[in-house]
Amino acid sequence: MRRSIRSSFLFVLLIALAALLFFADREFRFVKRASFAWQTFWQPESIKSVGLDRYRVVIEGQVIEGLEDDVSALSYDPDRKSLFTVTNQKNELVELSLEGRILRRIPLTGFGDSEAVEYISPGVYVISDERQQRLLKVNVDDTTRSLDAADAELLTLSLDTGRNKGFEGLAYDAKGQRLFIAKESEPVQIIEVRGFPQPDTGDANSLNVIFDGKRDAGLFVRDLSSLYFDAPTGHLMAMSDESKQILELNELGRPIASASLKKGQMGLSKSVPQAEGFTMDDEGTLYVVSEPNLFYSFRKP
Repeated sequence: MRRSIRSSFLFVLLIALAALLFFADREFRFVKRASFAWQTFWQPESIKSVGLDRYRVVIEGQVIEGLEDDVSALSYDPDRKSLFTVTNQKNELVELSLEGRILRRIPLTGFGDSEAVEYISPGVYVISDERQQRLLKVNVDDTTRSLDAADAELLTLSLDTGRNKGFEGLAYDAKGQRLFIAKESEPVQIIEVRGFPQPDTGDANSLNVIFDGKRDAGLFVRDLSSLYFDAPTGHLMAMSDESKQILELNELGRPIASASLKKGQMGLSKSVPQAEGFTMDDEGTLYVVSEPNLFYSFRKP
């Protein structure tokens, strides 16, 4: 009888341990992380990549003077040679210099929970509304003093309405005319949209929304906070706030490289507290913003 009780106890213990490991792996992606480490260890050094492992911090945790609201997302404008971010408490589109100084602030009316901004073409941007899962195409020039959502070209994708786990990051492939959207979590997803924003000669009926479950299943980060498309390599890069990592995905969507935003990595003296946006400029400089108002830049030596 005692032996039977002991066997039953061990069986229950093993089931509980297996369940614990299952949920822990689902939360922290131990298996996927180990698989990624193994693959990157054996992949050839000549593989085409951005070279995230060579970046070192140049500006670390600099306060964006005059900005108290939470910054979310970051996009580089190659025409103006400046950066754009959005704030989601007091909704504004904010233009920054490459050194993290405010150049101008543009109030946003009716944009809801603005979480991301992405440069599309000269004077054209897309801003995301996370909670309502809307994408709004806007036009910005030197005379722009405010923007109203009522004047924007609008696309709504009701994938998981009513939850604040929506469109957290944007990236645009100008050559392929593809807009990538990062769904923050539950589940982590990268959604590809073709046909929005519409090019001037585009077909209004050509909208196509593409999901890639295989790629998304290979993302071992706990959330997504920002995206960037690197035109020279054709690779998509994804940043996670909770995992404090930037991943580089090849053309097939497989992670091939990463960088850590934790203390001691990339020359950082402190971990980036809450990384919300990143982008790169024409020279390959990497920029990161962290809530509530911290600015970072990284370069290859």
